Amino acid sequence: MFHTNNFLLLPPKHQTTSIIATASRVFHSTIPNPQQNNNESQSATWTKTIHNLCTRHHNVNEAIRLLDDLRLRYNYSPSSLNLSSIIHALCHDNRFHEAHRRFTLSIAAGCVPDERTCNVLIAKLLSSKQPFITWHLITSLFNVKPDFVPNLVNYNRLIHQFCVLSRVNVAHMLLFDMRHRGHCPNVVTYTTLVDGYCRNGQMDSAFKVFEEMFECGLCPNSLTYSVLIRGVLKKRDVTYGLELMKQLWEHMKCEEDLSVNNAAFLNVIDSLCREGFVNEVFTIAEDMPQGKSVDEGFAYGHMIDSLCKSGRHHGASRIVYIMRKRGFVPSLSVYNSIVHGVCQDGPGGCMRAYQLLEEGKSFQYVPSEYTYKVVVENLCQYSDLEGAREVLQIMLSKKNVDKTRIYNIYLKALCFMNNPTELLNVLVHMLQMDCQPDVITMNTVINGLCKFERIEEAIKILDDMIIGKFCSPDVVTFTTIISGLLSSGRFEDALVLFFDVMPQKGVRPGVVTHNAVLRGLFKLKQSDKAMTIFNRMIVESVTADKATYAIVIDGLCECERVEEAKSFWNDVIWPSKIHDNYVYAAIIKGLCLLGKFNEACHFLYELVDSGVTPNNVCYNIVINSACTLGMKKEAYQIVKEMRNNGLAPDTVTWRILDKLHKNVTVQLSDDDSNLEL
Repeated sequence: MFHTNNFLLLPPKHQTTSIIATASRVFHSTIPNPQQNNNESQSATWTKTIHNLCTRHHNVNEAIRLLDDLRLRYNYSPSSLNLSSIIHALCHDNRFHEAHRRFTLSIAAGCVPDERTCNVLIAKLLSSKQPFITWHLITSLFNVKPDFVPNLVNYNRLIHQFCVLSRVNVAHMLLFDMRHRGHCPNVVTYTTLVDGYCRNGQMDSAFKVFEEMFECGLCPNSLTYSVLIRGVLKKRDVTYGLELMKQLWEHMKCEEDLSVNNAAFLNVIDSLCREGFVNEVFTIAEDMPQGKSVDEGFAYGHMIDSLCKSGRHHGASRIVYIMRKRGFVPSLSVYNSIVHGVCQDGPGGCMRAYQLLEEGKSFQYVPSEYTYKVVVENLCQYSDLEGAREVLQIMLSKKNVDKTRIYNIYLKALCFMNNPTELLNVLVHMLQMDCQPDVITMNTVINGLCKFERIEEAIKILDDMIIGKFCSPDVVTFTTIISGLLSSGRFEDALVLFFDVMPQKGVRPGVVTHNAVLRGLFKLKQSDKAMTIFNRMIVESVTADKATYAIVIDGLCECERVEEAKSFWNDVIWPSKIHDNYVYAAIIKGLCLLGKFNEACHFLYELVDSGVTPNNVCYNIVINSACTLGMKKEAYQIVKEMRNNGLAPDTVTWRILDKLHKNVTVQLSDDDSNLEL
């Protein structure tokens, strides 16, 4: 209730700046010198103002400026509350470097908060994960305030951060510093240090610290054993790792804190999965040696999670089998992740995913929409039409599902198979089930028919859409049909659709449709018609994109109209500033295919001189052309230029050069044979 009232008293966000500015003006014009008045209430007022700027208005910059003005104009001495407010606000804004600097300057100026406040501020600064800077600040505190001792939690966090940075020697020195200042390291301290040595691969030192715990009268907890096991398994010492695991299981039965047991169990399972000892995970799943010290459902869930994270989804499915035998049911989200992962492991994985789907029916499992998409697409890719149909029926039985969308995903998956009849059957089935196809449905079917060269059936569906039997066609529908007609060589029919039918139906072709027409016409060597389409784009204010220019350049070069391609580059593309590596590669490839190697090199170097950085593909085209012509010296010269321009040769470059050397070797062998003859 109080929070609500306070919130209502706050001004709207857009008024915050004006309020701060007003406060600043009041400060400069009306507020007397706090030190002259010697008024403690005045200091308290400014302390509250600074605190409100940092917390309520979240404007630490204004708070810092106000504090600096008070110090410079009135020799105001900041209090520990001022410092605390500003440090907290800076840390909240992730300005840790500035927070460290402010605290250090405050210490140097003699403004040192009490021990409790210092520990609170150090805890905030440790969130920066910059232990060296934080430790330097703490040593500054030691110099000014010798009696100050960081609390045990701060020491433990510092030790952990140094261990994460693999500076375990520094972390160990902090252990000695703790003792020197009167602290007794606890189990967390030693466990953190053991973990640091294990991560660093220094197992001898880790065991020495472990033994030192007993000498100090401390009993290791389950987490301590688990980090030791992780280090041993990382060294591939399975035998000793299993021995330590037996000790861990016994120790867990005596552990009072169940959260520590859970964390230790997670550590062990993660380590086994990461290092590949999956059979040991199966053994633990079968025997449950930890007993009741870890909840069985939690244990099985984490085994599945760890196996999935390490890419062993088949292993995770085996854990599900063990769970089911023991009367446990996996959560639907966990089971879904297993099905999804298994499905992507090739043909065998696809079949296993289908089996898991069938088994999941017993506990009402239905895959998520995305998992359904992955499963049905993989089944269709491997020609398992019956399995795909069954998965479709499972999804259609799901409550509150968009059936049209489910059918659309299935239709798209069918496009991976050469089975246009099934596409049409599904469309008919949708109508029989009173599931109205939408434009995505129709476009998917048309795309599949065009892909399988059933263009007449695709045109028949388009006609039905135009006369109103189905939903009205959109620009995607027409673009798909036009592409199909051009692919089958029927450019006249395609142009009729483009010029006549689309305008009649109020569908305006965009750049994608124009690109499809241009690409198809150039492939059919109809370059004149293609250039007419391009000119029409300009007239109708359809803005060409990079793909358009790449298609035109590539098409002109393939039609051996190189001079026109050059003019198009100089007059249209370069002034438009709409060009990329696809356009450059099209020009270079066209010149190389027509035997104009020198011109291709000249164009490439001109690009570089103009401030453009061509990618590896552009260079590889020219290098490949040089190798084809047997121009070894020129090929390596281009590689040198490539390096000079900041690009490293990739695998394709080296493969091309390797081919060059093989060709040279074969040629030399043939010459030697002729000499012998």
